[in-house]
Amino acid sequence: MTMRLRDDLVVTARRMSELGLTPGMSGNVSVRSPVGLIVTPSGMPYSEIIPDDTVEMTIDGAIRPGQKAPSTEWRLHRDILASRSDVQAIVHTHSLFCTTLSCLRRPIPAIHYMVVLAGGDEIPCAEYATFGSAELALNAVASLRGGNACLLANHGMIALGSTLASALRLAAEVETLAAQYWHAAQLGTPHILDREELLKVRGRFGEYGQQRTRTKRSW
Repeated sequence: MTMRLRDDLVVTARRMSELGLTPGMSGNVSVRSPVGLIVTPSGMPYSEIIPDDTVEMTIDGAIRPGQKAPSTEWRLHRDILASRSDVQAIVHTHSLFCTTLSCLRRPIPAIHYMVVLAGGDEIPCAEYATFGSAELALNAVASLRGGNACLLANHGMIALGSTLASALRLAAEVETLAAQYWHAAQLGTPHILDREELLKVRGRFGEYGQQRTRTKRSW
């Protein structure tokens, strides 16, 4: 199981980079493992990472000897996973528009109904703290209560998921929302959808996609 998780982690990290969600060697990805978590290594180009480069850690931060150094943001990943039993994977990016808004320390409001995919009525912005610090991890955990995505002030964004694939999809969606908000704000003040409308959207999303149709006859 651990080797499959390592393989999936590398695929996700490379795809994150290919999508342009994180420049250079910035950003990081993690997935819950039987002993704690597996996280991408520190300071390695995503195109060069192989499964053996990923780092497995216990929930208290212990690392088996002989592994690469973990991402400097390992505390961020560890603390989120420790506080959220519903989360299996985390994608952290420095994507352009999310980072732009984070530098303004603005949340992403409900300028589009797709904001509900992140779990709340807006995507909050966590307070600033130095990268890799315990304080940053605490700020992120606080901002993610009740939601699956947040911005990190003057830093980037975080997306959570039940799988690596779902965390990456949400990261891409949040970056799109950030871009839409930024562009709309160039022309004026965007209109924000109210809570009543967002409740309707959540109800409609329950019927979205290839839901199994219940009929009296089986074909």
